[in-house]
Parts: sequence; C-alpha cells; structure tokens
Amino acid sequence: MKNRVLSSWIAVAVLWAAAAGAFPSREEAGRFEQPLLITSAGQNAEVQIAAVLAKRAGLDYTLAKLAGPKDLGGMKTLVLVLGTSLKGLGAAGLDVDKEKARVDALVAEAKKAGTPILCLHLGGEGRRGEQTDDLMAGLLPLARGVIVVKSGNADGFFTKICRAGNIPLVEVDKTADAQAALQQAFQK
Repeated sequence: MKNRVLSSWIAVAVLWAAAAGAFPSREEAGRFEQPLLITSAGQNAEVQIAAVLAKRAGLDYTLAKLAGPKDLGGMKTLVLVLGTSLKGLGAAGLDVDKEKARVDALVAEAKKAGTPILCLHLGGEGRRGEQTDDLMAGLLPLARGVIVVKSGNADGFFTKICRAGNIPLVEVDKTADAQAALQQAFQK
C-alpha cells in the first residue's frame, strides 16, 4: 500500500512539473553555470561532503545549510543535497514540516528566477527511508540533473523518476566519485 501511494505521488509530481515547464530541453540538460548555492534538503551531513567535493572540483560555490530564498541572489545554480536526518533537523531546530517549507520556498524562488536545480544524493542506501523518499519524490521532478551514489538507487527510485521526466541521471559507485560528476556538470 505504501509503495502504491508513493508511486502515485511520484506520478503526480512528475506530471505537475512537466506541465509547469520544469524540464529542460535536451540541449540544456546537464549543463550548469557557476556560482552555485549548496544546501541540504533534509539537514543531512552529506551537505558538508558536497561542499568538499565542489571545492576539490574547483567550483565557485557557497554553502548555506539553512539557505532561504534571499541566499539565491547572484547564484546561477541551486544544488540540493537530498536526505532527511532527524538528528540534523533537531540540531537545526527544525522538524520535517519546517524543513519542507524552507526547501519549498527556496525551490519556488529558484523557479521564479530561472535558476536550475541539481540534486545530489550522496548518502547511499543508508540515507534512504520514508521521510527522505517523500521529500525526494517532490523535488526530483524539478531538477535539471541528478547525481546519486549507486547504492541509493538499488531499487530504481531515481531511475524511475528521472526517466519519467527526461532528467539526466548520473550514478557513481562511491561518494568520492561524485567530484568528477560535478566537474562534468559544470563544464562548458
């Protein structure tokens, strides 16, 4: 029953995003510009890892774990590091609903400003779960590209959403391999 509800939610989110024009043409898919704003969607620890990978990749980025719409000023790409951490939410003084509202406001501003979204899921299978999947199901259809550690996609969750929305999906074997994928996403 839970999987059927989640599948229905994913289908509705993909259809809504397609109708809203959230998907890029094939020519612009997977190409992003700098500077980029990196933030967590779910207050996970992997957001810090994403910043290290971006630094090693030589990218011009700003890390703002609690980014809001005002933080998008001057940014040409929004990078959402996906994964819900109850410990991280508690440390930030947030609950799941407050975090979802923060991320929704940020995404709405990105859409309004025409700022593309790149989603990263670096936590692998260990960062999956009902709360993370619910959050991702609403955000992934809005992405211009997705980079995921392969173990986090063992059930095809990312593949299904990305295929339905014609969103480029890059799977990497381990978190450190996401550095090369990030470099490639920002190459001209």
